[in-house]
Amino acid sequence: MSLIRLAKAPERKATAPIGDEPVVTLTPNAIRQVKRLQEKQEKQGWYLRLGVRGGGCSGLSYVMEMEQEPDPEFDMVYEVEDLKIVVDFKSALYLRGTTLNYDIRNLMEGGFLFENPNAVRSCGCGTSFTAK
Repeated sequence: MSLIRLAKAPERKATAPIGDEPVVTLTPNAIRQVKRLQEKQEKQGWYLRLGVRGGGCSGLSYVMEMEQEPDPEFDMVYEVEDLKIVVDFKSALYLRGTTLNYDIRNLMEGGFLFENPNAVRSCGCGTSFTAK
């Protein structure tokens, strides 16, 4: 019987995004709205998690939620105007270059909008996409 040893993955730290640019850029409207939501939910100082997961009508769905503590093994963290943002390394592959905006066009449309240059197709409501 042979003994197989698995190499330990290199330790990653929750640091600034890879390169000089944030993974997702937030518009001033998006930053204001996230801060309003944090205050309303009594989650000031929490992290805004942005990511993707499988599902939705186009294959990948956007994730946007508040989180108390990121996992330094899987997440990168950066800050924009006192807003802490966390993106897991895998989601960063699909979100790099994305802009998150908040816009209310009318009562039926609007809210948070992801403008993702990595999407080749998006569903009608904009909550899921197909990656390049």
